[in-house]
Parts: sequence; C-alpha cells; structure tokens
Amino acid sequence: MAKTNLTRASRELFRRTPDETFPDLAALEAHCRDRKARGTDRWQLPGSVRPVVHDGGLKLALGTDGAFELNDWSFGNLCRLAGVAKDTVNRLTPETAARAFAETLPTGGKPVQALTDGGTVRSLHGTTYTRLWDAELLAAVREFAVDFSPPPPGCTGGTGLYAGDRDLFVFMIDPAGWVEVDGEAFAPGFFVWNSEVGCRTLGVQTFWFQQVCQNHIVWDAVNVAEATWKHTAQVGDALNQIRRMLDALVRRRDERRDGFAAVIKKAMKESAGADADEALKLLAGDGIPQQLGKKAVELVRGRGQRFTIFALVDALTSLTRDIPYAGDRATVDAKVSRLLRLVAPEPAVTASGSGSTTGRWATPEPEAPGLAA
Repeated sequence: MAKTNLTRASRELFRRTPDETFPDLAALEAHCRDRKARGTDRWQLPGSVRPVVHDGGLKLALGTDGAFELNDWSFGNLCRLAGVAKDTVNRLTPETAARAFAETLPTGGKPVQALTDGGTVRSLHGTTYTRLWDAELLAAVREFAVDFSPPPPGCTGGTGLYAGDRDLFVFMIDPAGWVEVDGEAFAPGFFVWNSEVGCRTLGVQTFWFQQVCQNHIVWDAVNVAEATWKHTAQVGDALNQIRRMLDALVRRRDERRDGFAAVIKKAMKESAGADADEALKLLAGDGIPQQLGKKAVELVRGRGQRFTIFALVDALTSLTRDIPYAGDRATVDAKVSRLLRLVAPEPAVTASGSGSTTGRWATPEPEAPGLAA
C-alpha cells in the first residue's frame, strides 16, 4: 500500500495571516456569502477603463461607475492588460503611471470584466474568465461533509480554514472516522481550494491519512484523488464532480464503519479462552510481548470482564498509549489490531481497536521521517 505525505495544508498554514483564518466552516461560509453579496461585476469596453490620479494616488475609472481603488492583485491585473512590468510602474509617480497606462492599455472591442467590492477593484479579466464564488463551493462542501471538521490548530494558530482577498483553502477531516485497512489505522480527509479572482485553479483532493502534525503535514496518506479546473466557461460544472468525489469519500467511510461494527459485535462475543492462561497463549501466538500480554489479562480480570477478543484488544490499546516511542508503539498497535482479524471476514477491513484518536494530532516524535520543525 503506497503512502505519501501531503504538504499542501502546511504551506497554507505558514502563509496565512490571522485575518485570513476562520474558526469553523460556518464562519468561513458567512464571510464568503457576505463578500459575494458585496461583489459587483462591471463590464466595460477597454476605452472606458482609465487610470486616474485622485488624492495623490492612482485609481481606476470604470466608465460612468466612478473611480475605484486598486489592491495589489488588481493592480497586477492592470499591468498585465497593459503589457507593462509591475515593478517598473511601481517606480513611477502616480501621474506618470497614469500616462503610461493610457498609452499601453488595449483599445479593442472586447470588454473588460472588473470585479469590485465596495470602492475597490478586486480583479480585472477578459471575456474568457468565468468566476466561481467561494460561497458556492462551500455550499457543496457543507452538503456532503456533515461529520467533517477542521484539524486541531497548527503551530501558528492556523485552523485549516482560510480566505484572503485572492483565494480560499479548506482542510477538513473526520476525527471519528478512524478505520483499519490492511492492519493500519486511517481516517478520511480532504482539501478544496478556489480563487474568485483567478489567482489559482478550483480544486479538490481527497485522501485517507494516518496522522496530522502541528505543521499540518498530512502523514502517510493513501487513496489520494485530485482534480483541478481552470476558470473557464464550464467551471460551474466542476461542482458536480466535487460533490461526487466527496460523496464517494463519505460512502467509503460508511461502508468501512459498517464492516467495523459487525466485527466488533462478533469480537465482543468471541471467546479468547476459558481462563487467563488460554488468553495469554492466544496473545503470544499473535506476537504480543509477554509482559504486555500479562498486563492486559490482569486489566481484563480487574474489570470483571470475560476473556473475549474485544476485551483483550481494548485492554491492550489502553496499555500501548504508555509506550514512549512512536515506532515501538506503532509496531505493537499493528499486532493488537490483527487480533480482530480472528473474527473479521475476508478480506479484513476493520477499524482501529480503541476507536480513539488520542495522539494522532500531536507533532510526531523525532524519529518520524521528514519531521518539520
């Protein structure tokens, strides 16, 4: 089973400022709906797009709609439309820059699409660009990601939910969705991203992962699927594909949960031996260290439980949390989870023995490969 580490969310974590960070999906969606409500597309012929000097600064006049401020992104758009270098224009006085734009902006018959938010131009595009609003993307996410939530905050305080003046990024996981595949524990997660102003593509990436560290690196991901779309005339159709990918992730999670429920039900009834000695023999036969096996048997006996497969797995899982090194702990956890295969149908697809996510969010121990500082 090929694994990979996903760093897209980590890059977002370290480039986002606090004002671009949101605590939950509801707050992010409300922000994006408000921004969409304020946004206005203004179609202008090139000759009516005129840089003007106002109060000592450069503004952009859009026909009879008035003069608007430019932010860094829309100023870059204006420079590209005019075919002049942004760094060069930045060295000019506002008056000289206005004259330079007046001589270099196109004068043809194809209209310019200007997106404004209040008194500011957010972007300038030609006729081939088609906008997909962040609010529309988030509505699709909310529809299918009912049990998903952001990961625990990263080391910078970033939540995985971001929206700036140029783009949006969402990182979500199902913190209760842990299942076991081929003897290892995985949980489902996904990224989606978009830009209302053409800064990046529209995209989605779904995956099953084993750990998220405080740098928001997704460790040991499998079943990674990704799709991206440019903002052209058919970009709205991409929402259906995003819905299908998220729906497939959720359905696969539910199938694995159903399989796990059946296994646990059987494990709670399946005897691991008539007494402690027989239970110890079973554990030893499956590679459980002798001392750990003895502690597990004593724990089950102390709880007043019968020696069932589930009782032993639950006891062992509680004990392995005290193993100090991640490598040793992972090795023993794999052996513990294999006990459930004694009652699992073939092929075995079950959930982790404890059902606990404790420790899966902390920064990995130093021996973890590729650890980010």
